[in-house]
Amino acid sequence: MESFRMQPASTAYVPRPRPRWWTELPLLAVVYAAYLAGRLVARGDVSTAVDHGLRILHLEKTLHINFEHPLNRLLTAHPSIGIPADFVYASLHYLVTPAVLIWLFRRRQALYRKARTWLMTSTLLGLIGFALIPTCPPRLLHASYGFVDTMAQYSSYGWWGTEASAPRGMGGLTNQYAAMPSLHVGWALWCGILLWRHGRHPLLRAAGVVYPLVTTLVVMGTANHYFLDAVAGAALMGVGALLAGPVMRITDQVRDRLADRFPRFAGAAKSPIVSAGCETSAGERIPGQRTTSADSTDAAAPAEADASAGRAPRADTVAPARAGATEDDTPAAAR
Repeated sequence: MESFRMQPASTAYVPRPRPRWWTELPLLAVVYAAYLAGRLVARGDVSTAVDHGLRILHLEKTLHINFEHPLNRLLTAHPSIGIPADFVYASLHYLVTPAVLIWLFRRRQALYRKARTWLMTSTLLGLIGFALIPTCPPRLLHASYGFVDTMAQYSSYGWWGTEASAPRGMGGLTNQYAAMPSLHVGWALWCGILLWRHGRHPLLRAAGVVYPLVTTLVVMGTANHYFLDAVAGAALMGVGALLAGPVMRITDQVRDRLADRFPRFAGAAKSPIVSAGCETSAGERIPGQRTTSADSTDAAAPAEADASAGRAPRADTVAPARAGATEDDTPAAAR
């Protein structure tokens, strides 16, 4: 029977352990808490935020891409459009994004980790944008610039007050000058790409197209973002997609080093393959149960010693040797 063969450790592929929900939830909670904290910390002074907002608006007018003006007038003049748009702005990014994450976790395990890393990396980059470029949204500019805060106009229909989409009385817990880039648009684009590329049902694929487009129109029509905020949000997701692979590799390296340093906490996660790279023959349950060459050498040594001393070979050395010879002489088909 063939003895097992050990594969070189450098060429053996060891798959990463499958993500578990009890480790994923705390991780996502920490990232979202960092998102909320970053919005609060990176408030910036109001005058700087207003200057940034006016510069963006001036650039858009120069390029004739200030689409937020006509959309805002449409939502302000028609409550049947404006009220649903406010609900979309205030709620869907809290519902659709987690729903897509759960769908990936349950149905697309091979894709989940990279998609999650893409989302988290982009979100953290967005926090840097909030800190570096505090921006006054159109709704907070002076009324002479022609914008109406639709969330304030229709606040009696929802849970929000006059301070963006925060619940009444909790406006102080959010940063109203975190407009550049638009993570509303960025998260919606992330959801849309994944639904379009990996959704099997036609409705899922259609939602992958409609959801980012509707979100982009809503954030401009409610005067919460400029068009360039939406462009920056889309570009941010592109950068996050490019960085997802390197971030995963760095994370794996850090995890491996921690596992080497603290093997007690690594457990069996480092090598989920039971045989640890050993190949077994048919019918052999445990790799390395026997090594034919070693057994024959050990059995022959006492027999040679007896012969040299002029004694008859002992039974306990002859029997294993005969057994080994019998087994080795047996045809492979019979073994």
